[in-house]
Amino acid sequence: MKSYIEVAKNVLHQNLHVKDGEQILVVTDEHLKEIGKIFYEAGKMIGKESLLMEMITRGKPGEEPPRAVSEAMKAANVVLCITKQSLTHTNARKEASKAGARVATMPGVTLDMLEEGAIAADYAVVEKLTAQYGELLEKGELVEIQKENCTLTFSINGRNAVPSTGVFRKPGESGNLPSGESYIAPLEDSANGCVMIDGSIAGIGVLNEPITLTIENGRLVDASGEKGKQLLAMLGDGDGRTIAEFGIGTNKKARLTGNVLEDEKVFGTVHIAFGSNKSFGGVTDAGVHVDCVIKAPIVIIDGEQVVF
Repeated sequence: MKSYIEVAKNVLHQNLHVKDGEQILVVTDEHLKEIGKIFYEAGKMIGKESLLMEMITRGKPGEEPPRAVSEAMKAANVVLCITKQSLTHTNARKEASKAGARVATMPGVTLDMLEEGAIAADYAVVEKLTAQYGELLEKGELVEIQKENCTLTFSINGRNAVPSTGVFRKPGESGNLPSGESYIAPLEDSANGCVMIDGSIAGIGVLNEPITLTIENGRLVDASGEKGKQLLAMLGDGDGRTIAEFGIGTNKKARLTGNVLEDEKVFGTVHIAFGSNKSFGGVTDAGVHVDCVIKAPIVIIDGEQVVF
């Protein structure tokens, strides 16, 4: 336990830059309360006012926490969301950031991640790569993803890129931890074609065989195989099937483990997501957000191939 607390203390100092007089809130649930307690204890050990709030585990990524948790998030200076399901794309996280809280979301974090992998990265390198790919997205208009016999195209014209470095210095900054990705919200009705998912899917894990997704006018209309059926079920029949995100992994220490918190950060991968994206520049508020990771694709932005 002592070694885990030391890692947590390092995260509070090096990634969240906790300052004198700041209050730390750890939001956790029934599944990850033991890890939540590690960060809570670390906060106390570095002499900061710390609060631990445990809630019932949410049913899917992007589902809102209870109102009491949402209000507490807005009142804190530093918030760690150590939960089974992601709170990254919730209104609660968005409102906390707007209120000035620095928010690190850690959905599905494991003790293994506290020992090695993405959290052990050189975050100076992560910041540099994230800025590099973020600039490509910021300036880009049309994206094309090629994998095997599938090609998916969509527009990112006019949308702002989000650099998720895992380092939060300024009020209102937020993102995943461990981190390392540049992402953007595609225009919701612009995606057409098919894409092969051969890495992992949030809530499903590492894929033992690829699945093919068919997208028409921004909406997921078909998904192959049993895992594809599971994906469709998670997304539902409404706005959850709308394309929400395109992201590029920028963490060279990240591993493909079946936990999307780390999977989507793997350098050399990209991911697309469906569902909510209102919290980072889109217009969809679906109550669900599911990421799908693609290994070693060909990515072309405005006619130029992206180099990984």
